[in-house]
Amino acid sequence: MTVDVEKLKERMAEFIHALQDDICGALERLDGKARFREDPWQRPGGGGGRSRVLEDGAVLEKGGVSTSVVFGELEEAFAKKLQGEGRTFWAGGISLVLHPRNPHVPTVHANYRFIHQGGKAWFGGGADLTPYFLYEEDAVHFHRVHKEACDRHDPAYYPRFKDACDKYFYLRHREEARGVGGIFFENMGGDLEREFALVRDAGRAFLPAYLPIVERRKDMPFTEAQRFWQEVRRGRYVEFNLVWDRGTIFGLETKGRTESILMSLPPQVRWRYDYHPAPGSEEAKLVEVLRNPRDWAGSR
Repeated sequence: MTVDVEKLKERMAEFIHALQDDICGALERLDGKARFREDPWQRPGGGGGRSRVLEDGAVLEKGGVSTSVVFGELEEAFAKKLQGEGRTFWAGGISLVLHPRNPHVPTVHANYRFIHQGGKAWFGGGADLTPYFLYEEDAVHFHRVHKEACDRHDPAYYPRFKDACDKYFYLRHREEARGVGGIFFENMGGDLEREFALVRDAGRAFLPAYLPIVERRKDMPFTEAQRFWQEVRRGRYVEFNLVWDRGTIFGLETKGRTESILMSLPPQVRWRYDYHPAPGSEEAKLVEVLRNPRDWAGSR
């Protein structure tokens, strides 16, 4: 059966806007103080988006949940770097990054997208967790919820996507992962309807994967030293997003809205020269795991 790519674009746009509404509503209820500010924007070359940012909340120090549907022509040099053909493109997606106030609550990222370039169309995306202190039950929960979403479609998906996530969210210059991973996939090359169904289930898995973790940790007491460590680790997050992240590069190369592209950056961050946590500390335990990925969902 031939897939109607134009209809699929419309359905993807409807899905990401509905998911954005659901996630923003749930996060506002969770935070109880701050609300999202919405900035609709237009891209000069075609399309636009709606960026939603929450700042100075009771639970979330900063959070961004944005959608975009952009189209037009790519620069020749950048078009050749993508997986499609020619310069004409369409891209629709949702992207979110949440930076909590309490260092016991992990930062989280998720992104789901559909891209059409020339005669080729593909889905991509995933979600990953970046803790500052390691609570193994949190990592297990996050992974198992996403594994369940993947298993509805193919039991082979989760281990494959988990490995891809570990490899992608990796700071090569630090020789450590950004966090404890999750799932990540790009252009599986199969039936687009089946892949869209996977994207819908994975996107809807975000809230049940993340909210219980926040509820467990958001009221835990923390020290200035723990806050310091959170800001040091946030520096690693910035390094990945600005040096390695393909989504950041894609947004800038396609002349998207800069504020929306860089909304993922944390509000407060620090770099301490040649800083290493004390051996045997909780901070050092986290770094050890970031250098040796685990099978959190028990899939092997």
